Amino acid sequence: MATTYNNLFLDTRARLKKAGVESAQLEAREIICFAADKSREQFYRDMSLYVSGAMEQRVEELVRRRLAGEPVAYIIGEWEFYGLSLDISRDVLIPRLDTELLAERGILKARESGEGARVLDLCAGSGCVGLAVAANAPECRVVLAELSEGALRVCKQNVRRNELNARVTCLSVNALEAPSSALWDFDAIVCNPPYIPSGDIPNLDISVRDYEPVMALDGGADGLDYYHVIASKWKSALRLGGTLIFEVGMGQAGAVEDILDKNGYEDIKVLPDTQNILRVVEGTINN
Repeated sequence: MATTYNNLFLDTRARLKKAGVESAQLEAREIICFAADKSREQFYRDMSLYVSGAMEQRVEELVRRRLAGEPVAYIIGEWEFYGLSLDISRDVLIPRLDTELLAERGILKARESGEGARVLDLCAGSGCVGLAVAANAPECRVVLAELSEGALRVCKQNVRRNELNARVTCLSVNALEAPSSALWDFDAIVCNPPYIPSGDIPNLDISVRDYEPVMALDGGADGLDYYHVIASKWKSALRLGGTLIFEVGMGQAGAVEDILDKNGYEDIKVLPDTQNILRVVEGTINN
């Protein structure tokens, strides 16, 4: 019997749901749009049309990959973050909703700082946070700093994709080393560093452990290596009144607050995400 797009969507959604995929509806839609090379609008418009056997086969292959644990963002090669469409590869973490709070704080700081504001996205990954800042604070300039060559390539693609070349630069930078003298005078450093304790990595969900880059996950024995180094070594890259804004893992907020305090940051704030998990810790350099 011939299958419509709608039937294919409902069937795919049901299979993902049964396998315990939380966002089964969204993922089913993204898989079918990708397989059919349709935009979401075209997909909704064509719901009642019949699909070809080849198309059903293609969706079947993609669903099998998803059910084996591969995240949908890697399957389709893109994901959305803070309203931006971004290229995604296995060289970068998949942007998550939790991280939108980090972007939000960066946008606020960039807007407060006014014309010519400078923001550094350290450990940039796909560039999602820095690009969200640039797109939503049109007077600022952003530097995406990343050590992984593969991730830097993705950053550059995303700068082009979102037409932000005029205000966003990509640089190869090791966050665990002191910044070069060229990196200074920033109003904000936004940073989502690797923060999973090394010993926890083998127990992560298969979709993270087997697919996402370990380099972007492993934060050392207690998950806090990057916070210690960045809070001390990267102070010099902030201008007076500049703010260091960290995303933190669940249960790490108190420890990161102490790290900022010991390194002389003031006005330290700890903020919860939409799930009420303490997700962002920030502090300002006032002297």
